[in-house]
Amino acid sequence: MAVPPAYSDLGKSAKDIFNKGYGYGVLKLDVKTKSQSGVEFATSGSNNTDTGKSGGHLETKYKVKELGLSFNQKWNTDNTLTTEITMEDQLAQGLKLGLDTSFVPNTGKKSAKLKTGYKRDFVNVGCDLDFDMAGPTVHAAAVLGYEGWLAGYQLAFDTAKSKLTQNNFALGYKTGDFQLHTNVNDGIEFGGSIYQKVNSNMETAVHLAWTAGSNNTRFGIGAKYQLDKDASLSVRTRVKLTLSALIDGKNVNGGGHKVGMGFELEA
Repeated sequence: MAVPPAYSDLGKSAKDIFNKGYGYGVLKLDVKTKSQSGVEFATSGSNNTDTGKSGGHLETKYKVKELGLSFNQKWNTDNTLTTEITMEDQLAQGLKLGLDTSFVPNTGKKSAKLKTGYKRDFVNVGCDLDFDMAGPTVHAAAVLGYEGWLAGYQLAFDTAKSKLTQNNFALGYKTGDFQLHTNVNDGIEFGGSIYQKVNSNMETAVHLAWTAGSNNTRFGIGAKYQLDKDASLSVRTRVKLTLSALIDGKNVNGGGHKVGMGFELEA
């Protein structure tokens, strides 16, 4: 079996069916470009039509391939500056080391996170150290895979309080066009999803979740259809228009429905 996914990516295909590409009540514009020297620039702006609030961010990326280094810097309209430095496959094949820092000039707030990850056939593990004034928090996760079967565990430990703050477990099965995912979070939240790629253009997913001690069960069915390349709605290559709509099925005639629109440009 190839390298299994990270714990956070378990069930990702089903999650994307329900979450990716939707922008209800939001107008969004994304622009990406790349310089001749290899520096990547990305900028994004959005406006919430309900609240009138606007926001955006600017991001730059640069890679030194021969050294396995990546530099990533971000700034957003909340005046938060973040820097990420990573090194991959240098000290050992499959080993990734990273340092994330953030700084808010208005308040002087600073944070840092040391990240490590190692992935090979059958195993994908990671351990992050989130530094805080009170004491660091340890985040760790591991996923094992064998013949399509996946098992993962994730934890978070607050060293200041000597307390386990996250205790999650997941099981799944993955083939080329079918994925099954189940998870238990902190022993009280239960969830599961099924993803099926019907053909090259059609994807479907089912999601189910509930919380112990509550009668509230969440259930969803989703589908994604990719237009044939000969029937594309793109205005030109590398310009992507996303339209989304949210219909309240319980109150079809009462209004409250939402629409969203996004543009993504890449040069």
